[in-house]
Amino acid sequence: MARVLYIEDEREIGQWVSKDLTERGHQVHWLTSGEGIEKYIPTVDVVILDVMLPGLDGFSIGRRIKKDYPDLPILMLSARTSVEDKIEGLDFADDYLTKPFHPDELFARVEVLLRRYQKQDEEMEIQHLIVHTKDGRIIHKETQEEIQLTGKQYHLFQFFIKHLNQILTKEQLYEGVWGDKYMDGDKTLMVHIRYLREKIEKNPASPTIIETIRGIGYRVKL
Repeated sequence: MARVLYIEDEREIGQWVSKDLTERGHQVHWLTSGEGIEKYIPTVDVVILDVMLPGLDGFSIGRRIKKDYPDLPILMLSARTSVEDKIEGLDFADDYLTKPFHPDELFARVEVLLRRYQKQDEEMEIQHLIVHTKDGRIIHKETQEEIQLTGKQYHLFQFFIKHLNQILTKEQLYEGVWGDKYMDGDKTLMVHIRYLREKIEKNPASPTIIETIRGIGYRVKL
């Protein structure tokens, strides 16, 4: 089973594609625009992206995704069949399928992308934590218990993992996890980091995993 993020504003097409892929064993998150994709991107295996969308078009959304998640495969769907459009899409995407298409072909192309990008589960040790890179599980090395994170805590920790050893500003963290512009004085990020530290640090009052870089932001390093 793969986790699929499918972005399509035409409801009739969206419904039958979602239904077809679900019946074939995949878990599908269907959105009608690029709004709110930050919630799903860190946890999905493949993105199916329509070009013509309300707000930001598929090309702009796809480029943003590839910039932050270069190993996440993207399949573009479009009724635009010109060579120029295909070249523009394939400049960043991994495949380009024109409408109308047969569901068998879409499924086959998704399977090819999943095989191409399939990752073996790797274990990364960060002090007393064992992080499984494929599914994001966090195990306490000493107790062997899994540390359960809530949605935003999970996405925040995954953002740190994807940017290991980098000093991240509050602006970068807030935009990367919440998808909005950071406003000075907003305590949301600070509160979530405090709750995250309470779950992953041995001593949350003196954290060693999520470092505070005074005057700049935070860092997680190996």
